[in-house]
Amino acid sequence: MIKLYGGARSRASIVKWYLEELQAPYEFQLLDMSAGEHLQPDFLAINPFGKVPAIADGDFQLWESGAILLYLAEKFGEVKTIEEKAIASQWVLFANSTLGTGLFVAESREKESPRLLSGLNKVLENQTYITGENFTVSDVAVATILGYAIMMLKMSYADYPAVDAYIKRISDRPAYQKAILGVS
Repeated sequence: MIKLYGGARSRASIVKWYLEELQAPYEFQLLDMSAGEHLQPDFLAINPFGKVPAIADGDFQLWESGAILLYLAEKFGEVKTIEEKAIASQWVLFANSTLGTGLFVAESREKESPRLLSGLNKVLENQTYITGENFTVSDVAVATILGYAIMMLKMSYADYPAVDAYIKRISDRPAYQKAILGVS
């Protein structure tokens, strides 16, 4: 069984959401970050940087939310071909670096947000999810960043109707509500 390590309010919720979507068995190991549990030797043996999330899948250990998402997509058979892996990687990397930076770095937000959200709006105008009509790991990566921007920055997507409809669809998913919003 996969053991997911995370803090109470950490990016571990991204991995938790995907595990819930996959209906994969996992155990969540809550680390008390304020008490420094993430800096103890046992956890540093998993991630030497003392950051969460991290997973242990048997003897295999992995950290970084994007890497974990891609690992899970492959482990649970969502991506099968090299092309599917490349597309998943493209969107996970886009979410974690380009979109996250564009929305959350104050110095670039005014310039980058409209460009990124316009592009996402175009992608979502003719399809239900990021890569088409099926929900995938790409949606977990992108929608998490979009959702975090609403929660933390009070961002609105009213000027981007396809993005706005997309995030509303995503937020209705039971696994999203459980892992990201904390709704039981």
